Amino acid sequence: MRRWRKLERDFSGITRATALLSCEEAVVDVREYVTCGDGPAAVLAAEKEHVMVGIQIRVDGRLGVMLADPGYHVPRIVTVMQDRNYPHTGWFVQSDEPHCRKEYDYTFSVLNPGYIEWHERETRGETIKCQTSLVYAGRPYLDGINVTERRNLVYNFRSLLSRDQKGHLIAGLYFPVGATIKDAQFTLFLNNGPQKRKTKYKFSTFADPEDIPEEILDEIQLCNNKMNYKEGELLSIIGKLSQVMADQAFIDQMLEINEDICRMCL
Repeated sequence: MRRWRKLERDFSGITRATALLSCEEAVVDVREYVTCGDGPAAVLAAEKEHVMVGIQIRVDGRLGVMLADPGYHVPRIVTVMQDRNYPHTGWFVQSDEPHCRKEYDYTFSVLNPGYIEWHERETRGETIKCQTSLVYAGRPYLDGINVTERRNLVYNFRSLLSRDQKGHLIAGLYFPVGATIKDAQFTLFLNNGPQKRKTKYKFSTFADPEDIPEEILDEIQLCNNKMNYKEGELLSIIGKLSQVMADQAFIDQMLEINEDICRMCL
């Protein structure tokens, strides 16, 4: 947002038009959600687990919004016009990997113009999965830290990723939260051009830094370099994660909170 606001000198009014917008992911009943009231305040149980930046625009009197979503690694600015005419972005390919192709489309809701419908189409072989999320563009999102950040703290799937300027994965790790101390593990991945490596490691392997095998340390170091971390930073992060994952009482409490939120928002 700070970068966009620096354009104020060349585009007067851009600061006033720029705001953080809230997003409800994977909405089951879009019609019910957008017609229960003017905005999210009317929704009985909204998670608001994602945010993005929006600029309100007007092109020859036609209303629209420009969206930037670095949190989902969308490597482009998406233009959403209410009339769906130029410069409306429409469908575009977000990622195209051998095993999975993702396509996105953003349009204003015909039932409530305060919302933008974010359509996602994921193709894996012959299987196509579709879902719709809702971006509320009617007003700025003023409670992102108190709501969205807190919600994300207790998710049962965590990831630490590095991508290039086009949004392609370079390196990182990810893991589910919920396994027992003995079985808890993470996947470390490294994409080096056509070579892609994925390796699973148990968190317990990193409980004692002195006992970590040399070949694993080498793999961690390669990933550390790809992620542009300081020397030893990724290993330090994994070590701290291993301590957290070993605290079964904390993990159980975290999962219970997550399940309560999920049940509340069904």
